[in-house]
Amino acid sequence: MSKIYAAGIDIGSTYTKAILLDGDQNVAGKAVRRTGFKVQQAAENVFEELLKNAGIERSQVTYVGATGYGRFSVPFRHAQITELTAHAQAAVQLFPDTRTILDIGGQDIKAIKVDGQGRVKSFRLNDKCAAGTGAFLEKTARYLGLTTQDIGPYAIRSTNPKTISSVCAVFAESEVINHLANGVPAEDIMMGAMISLGGRAIQLMRRVGLEPGYMLTGGMTHNVAMIKALEQALKAPFNVAPDGLGQLNGAYGAAYLGLRRAQKLIAEGKPIPPTAAQLGGGESTSKPIRRWSALGATRNRYEIRDSGAPTTAQFTISKRAPDLTAAA
Repeated sequence: MSKIYAAGIDIGSTYTKAILLDGDQNVAGKAVRRTGFKVQQAAENVFEELLKNAGIERSQVTYVGATGYGRFSVPFRHAQITELTAHAQAAVQLFPDTRTILDIGGQDIKAIKVDGQGRVKSFRLNDKCAAGTGAFLEKTARYLGLTTQDIGPYAIRSTNPKTISSVCAVFAESEVINHLANGVPAEDIMMGAMISLGGRAIQLMRRVGLEPGYMLTGGMTHNVAMIKALEQALKAPFNVAPDGLGQLNGAYGAAYLGLRRAQKLIAEGKPIPPTAAQLGGGESTSKPIRRWSALGATRNRYEIRDSGAPTTAQFTISKRAPDLTAAA
């Protein structure tokens, strides 16, 4: 039997991430690109880069799971998976002791509480204002003449952080401009912005119920100053996946779930279901598309329907991969 590969594509508002896992759950390739305004093209570009980095052909990828806000725009997907499910499963695979996840994205922040099998117990989402997201830090950095990559190393030099008190992005920007005009060092402003964001993020975590085993995911895992600000606010350490996997956490979860599904189908002698494109598109098709939802991951057995399958069937995945709902 040829080697199995499963890909996970996570289309976020700012970045599109992709990861490739082999049959032993080893990372065979990674890729990250800015999403831009052409979501489907972003998915195609990051997938091509992923294949190039992994040194394999498209035909060698057995299964593709898509997640993120743009998951329905991935024509070569076999399944679309909610962000909560993907993040929860990946977090527990990478750090089995994870119980509370904080994901800081470009346009929102998610706090997710999970159990030992990666099932979502509760979650909260903050997407009401840019002042509580990673986009605010990027905009603050641009005011200070910094690139996104410079934010962490620059802010960590701060000796007297100037906290940004406004919870509205517009007023927060005005605060930044006023601080600059008053001669406040740029590194103190940048670190102050992180402390402000960190405080709001921890409050979101409190709303789901703080349970030790904290994990940080998203692009902020590259930012040493942000990690420091969060740990000081929480007074506890965060698990951060190595080798850039923190930013790829959602993609990892989508690939992991896809891998387990592909392995099960192969073991049962069943064919891999067609992709969305093979079914004639995305949501408009009359044929059922497989979806994984965190909201259904609360029971022991579930009814599923693969793409193109005429009937439903029940299945059970091993303890490491709890059952997930697939609804037509």
